Amino acid sequence: MSSADKRSTERGARPANQGSDQGADQGRDQGPRPGRLTAAAAVAGLEALALLAGGLYLLVTTLTGDPGDPTSALMGAVTLIALGLIPFAAARGLLLRRSWSRGPAVITQILALPVAWQLLQADSLMIPAGIVLAVIAVTGLVLLTSPTTTEALGIRRPGQDAS
Repeated sequence: MSSADKRSTERGARPANQGSDQGADQGRDQGPRPGRLTAAAAVAGLEALALLAGGLYLLVTTLTGDPGDPTSALMGAVTLIALGLIPFAAARGLLLRRSWSRGPAVITQILALPVAWQLLQADSLMIPAGIVLAVIAVTGLVLLTSPTTTEALGIRRPGQDAS
């Protein structure tokens, strides 16, 4: 460790080569971002926006209207907003090529599938929403598990050398 690193560590700062995601990403080719990775980030971002919009709508209608059970409505709104932050963080991580971001993005797609199924079981206008959600979730899963995306994120396949 150089004397400059020691001084910055004494002040509470991390040395440039320790404690950040950048160190893990330095060995990865930082050429142009693959289109599939960008599309996967867009899908996660779209889902984040939908969850945040739904949560904010529920929050506003709870606060300005007369909900039957205000506690449940408020908790539903807060839950949707909190759940919207997960794909938002994943989308940002995908755009920045952080390998950790694929996990939350994949989990979001998997959780969207049962929601889509429930929407498809409805006898209402929710059926088209279920179809759209299912298509988005499957598209997201295909993009996130693509070898191009995996390679761009620096995720090794089983049996692949670390070199």
